[in-house]
Amino acid sequence: MTSASVQVDDEVVGEIGHGLAVLLGVTHDDDAAAAAKMAGKLAKLRLLDDADGVMNESALDQRAQVLVVSQFTLYGDTRKGNRPSWLAAARPDHAEPLVERVVDELRSTGLVVETGRFRTDMTVSLVNNGPATVIVDV
Repeated sequence: MTSASVQVDDEVVGEIGHGLAVLLGVTHDDDAAAAAKMAGKLAKLRLLDDADGVMNESALDQRAQVLVVSQFTLYGDTRKGNRPSWLAAARPDHAEPLVERVVDELRSTGLVVETGRFRTDMTVSLVNNGPATVIVDV
């Protein structure tokens, strides 16, 4: 990803250049251990191109930036009917501390981490080269 940003109203609240844009969903059985494991996986996952153009380097390898945006809609269940069910998404009081834990753990590695703003209507923009998008589950 070459750049990403998140706005609330007309204010940019998070913006990065080269790195990872993480849309982070939390479900009911996620806990602090899962959040720490997710942060470790995100920091070390070899998703970024090396000098030969092969996805062989991690955010840590490249000291890439990370934008983390909470996204409860990732747990939308569309198997029945035409309206998604959000029952699998964790309630905000459960999800928010876990999103913060992922961010704190990523920052503890020395990576520059920007965020969205929890419980707000956000506009997320990203330039996704490749495009390369993966689902990371721990």
